[in-house]
Amino acid sequence: MAKKKATFVCRNCGYETSGWMGKCPSCQQYNTFDEVKEERTVPESAKPSLRAGWIAERGTSKLCEVSKEEDPRFSSGITELDRILGGGFVEGSMTLVGGDPGIGKSTLLMQVSGSAKVSGEILYISGEESKSQIRMRADRLGISRESISLCSQTSFEHISDLITERKPGLCIIDSIQTLYSEEIASAPGSVTQTREVTAGLLRLAKSLNVPIVLVGHVTKDGAIAGPRIIEHMVDTVLYFEGDGSSSLRMLRATKNRFGATGEMAFFEMTQTGLQCVENASALLLSGRPHMAPGSVITAVVEGTRAILLEIQALMSPTAYSNPQRMTQGLDRNRVSMLLAVLESKCRVGLSNMDAYINVVGGMRIDETACDLAILCAVFSSFSGKPLRENTLVLGEVGLTGELRPVSDLEKRVSDASRLGFSACVLPGASKSAAERLPVKIEYIYVDRLSEAIDILFS
Repeated sequence: MAKKKATFVCRNCGYETSGWMGKCPSCQQYNTFDEVKEERTVPESAKPSLRAGWIAERGTSKLCEVSKEEDPRFSSGITELDRILGGGFVEGSMTLVGGDPGIGKSTLLMQVSGSAKVSGEILYISGEESKSQIRMRADRLGISRESISLCSQTSFEHISDLITERKPGLCIIDSIQTLYSEEIASAPGSVTQTREVTAGLLRLAKSLNVPIVLVGHVTKDGAIAGPRIIEHMVDTVLYFEGDGSSSLRMLRATKNRFGATGEMAFFEMTQTGLQCVENASALLLSGRPHMAPGSVITAVVEGTRAILLEIQALMSPTAYSNPQRMTQGLDRNRVSMLLAVLESKCRVGLSNMDAYINVVGGMRIDETACDLAILCAVFSSFSGKPLRENTLVLGEVGLTGELRPVSDLEKRVSDASRLGFSACVLPGASKSAAERLPVKIEYIYVDRLSEAIDILFS
């Protein structure tokens, strides 16, 4: 009998250790280790991912001699989804779609089933819903495509035989955490089951040239549940973002082997499903207050396009010994650092004020080009003076109060000009780049944070 050994795997990042640990040294999370028992000598048929490799041929080939297909992609039938995928689904690829419960993952994939430009059969496999429940959603979305085949199954062995036999043009699995292999003695959704079943599906996708789309659950922190090795195995990772109280949904490509990483698509949830939003900036800025203290407009670049956002700040006297710093859509640590720069370089007393800063629309900003807009919104709320109307604010703020240039200036300014903005606040280091732009609006150049505050709020 083969001797077994116990291994503990972090369900958050996939870190492995021989003993249980309270805190993962890799991701710094607590109580995330699960015990996994594996055999030292693994027979050939022990795991679905190890039965056979998807690469049959051996040896090497010259790059110029490798044949290429004229069009290995096919359209999903949804414009925004095709754009972030790089032109559509690639044959033999594996795509992972994650997001909070109820945000629209199953709705989007059902719409893909009804509109995908694929000639073969579309196989929709669900481990969470019955066939009648899937039919109810399809009727609500107005989808009645005859080439869609439904299957309610959680056994990987049955699903593997079904995909091998049918060889569909597109396979959708909802969700990966519900599948299990009968040859692994672990519960569905565990680290071992999720990892090995994903590896088995990857083998099927590559060997049969069948594109497979997986739905992944997320943890309370917003990351896809299961070991991070799943995200490394698949070709494309898409994350759904958005505020549950809003109809706006954002789909971000965090990984894409066949297109640009960081692309974002915007959808609006309606009674008939997700509808593409062509002008996201206009939707995000709709209903914004005019000439209101604490409201500033900036522009961020997501993938290959610029998006205009409204940043709102509220300053109020604190009732605690330590002032509160609350942010929504921004890194709280960076905001605290920027507030320290504003307090030091502009002599603004914020030590007895609570700061509440929000990115309107549910988006999250990671780039530093919005630093000046954040501080302008804070000072505007603190002083009660509104920023001049139809003015875009751009610039990165350093610890000494200097303003650094931003990238992709043409995209940001061009989008602002189309929406009727007449002025733009820029760092002085961006003057040469701004003078070459074809967009003719008023440019206000500032070199330091104190200078920007004096010009805009004097």
